[in-house]
Amino acid sequence: MPDTPPAGEQELTRLIAPCGLYCGGCLAFSGGPIRNHARALAELLGPNFAPHAERLSAMNPALGDYPQFAQLLSFLASGSCQGCREGGCLLGNCGVRQCSMTRKVDFCGLCPDFPCQAPGLPEGLKERWLKNGEILRQKGPAAFLELVRSRPRYP
Repeated sequence: MPDTPPAGEQELTRLIAPCGLYCGGCLAFSGGPIRNHARALAELLGPNFAPHAERLSAMNPALGDYPQFAQLLSFLASGSCQGCREGGCLLGNCGVRQCSMTRKVDFCGLCPDFPCQAPGLPEGLKERWLKNGEILRQKGPAAFLELVRSRPRYP
């Protein structure tokens, strides 16, 4: 992992959602590493690689799947979400953003009422919300960001 400068408060709130999800590592995040690496790979392959992949598939059958790969690569390279705080959350029915704005807290884990009984999260995220909130509370947002940057976004 390359050295990254310490994040300022604005960067912390851009990269970490109020619930503690790491927006910066999401496949849909604009400027995130998944989008950036996908764009770099697409540029390296260039727009005319498909005929070469077809020809080379005789030597390596995996290249026969290049059209599907190119479609997936294009999707990964198109990330445009600006993060939860900009209204871009992909989870749809999440109520955490509005709650954090109403309570004037940047992260649930820093709320005096954390953990609350009704976080307004989609089903299946409550356990991660609790874990991330505790880490945010104990270590602070900057240390939390360094922790999530050092591990896979999709474990």
